[in-house]
Amino acid sequence: MPSNDDLPPGALWNVEQVLTGLRAARHQWRGAHWRNAEIGAEGFPSRRTLEEVMMILCGVLFPLRLGPSYVRRGNEDAFVAETLENGLGHLYGQLRRELTYSSTDGDGERIDAEARRIISHFAAALPELRGLLDKDVEAAFAGDPAAASVDEVLLCYPCMLAIIHYRLANRLHGLGAPLVARIITEIAHSRTGIDIHPGAQIGERFFIDHGTGVVIGETAVIGHRVRLYQAVTLGALSLPADHPGDLRRHLARHPIIEDDVVIYPGATLLGRITVGRGSTIGGNVWLTESVPPGSFVDQGELRRKDLPPPALFAATRGAA
Repeated sequence: MPSNDDLPPGALWNVEQVLTGLRAARHQWRGAHWRNAEIGAEGFPSRRTLEEVMMILCGVLFPLRLGPSYVRRGNEDAFVAETLENGLGHLYGQLRRELTYSSTDGDGERIDAEARRIISHFAAALPELRGLLDKDVEAAFAGDPAAASVDEVLLCYPCMLAIIHYRLANRLHGLGAPLVARIITEIAHSRTGIDIHPGAQIGERFFIDHGTGVVIGETAVIGHRVRLYQAVTLGALSLPADHPGDLRRHLARHPIIEDDVVIYPGATLLGRITVGRGSTIGGNVWLTESVPPGSFVDQGELRRKDLPPPALFAATRGAA
């Protein structure tokens, strides 16, 4: 009788049986999810390639600070010109994969034309996006006394990596590439712990202090000059379902945060509520109702920022 040493490796762990089981699992999955999964047969956008694309685009936007070490002022224009062409070429390939994946007719000419349209508009928007990111850097520097320079903010702060990825992904999302956009923001999420859906709308001068654990949902709307701290959630309440287990998607279900709002660590804001302009939401607050402009919300109460705290107010009223 042969010993185990005499048997081919595959025979020891029944490879054929495993392969058969995996094939059956794939067929079962595709049968159950044929309407919304694995539509295309040409593959999916590559996360690894998109990581490289984002490294390239970060260098294009900020060549001296996020580009390779050999870039200097004397050669940055040449570096940007060469690198941008390379990055956009790789991005075009990933966009084409997404469009093929989601196509129902497999029309290659139409897919190529749509990919070119997205790339053209995205490339044209890069100067504008650089301007938005400059304002985000300035907001971080102005809001954090620990920052020694704007360069330190861009080089060191995880929020800037997350915001760069978000702003680029948000533009791609709006142009019709939601899967590539989502992969890009999830790349930043895995590196920073900051989870921003590319469909969220975020205004100018956005700052996330520290950042780990921040969650910003797909339909959140954030105004200008908003500051969040770590572990803040802008999330959704439970959603209605059309059928058992089939949630109604793409509803406006996340908070609206107006201009000049500060939200402190650990706060959880859920549902389509509005936080009025100039409000402050304290740490660890659980908020599921709208609050008016100029509000101060802590764990125990809601009050106007221009009114004294309740204890002081009571004492003043009693003295009168």
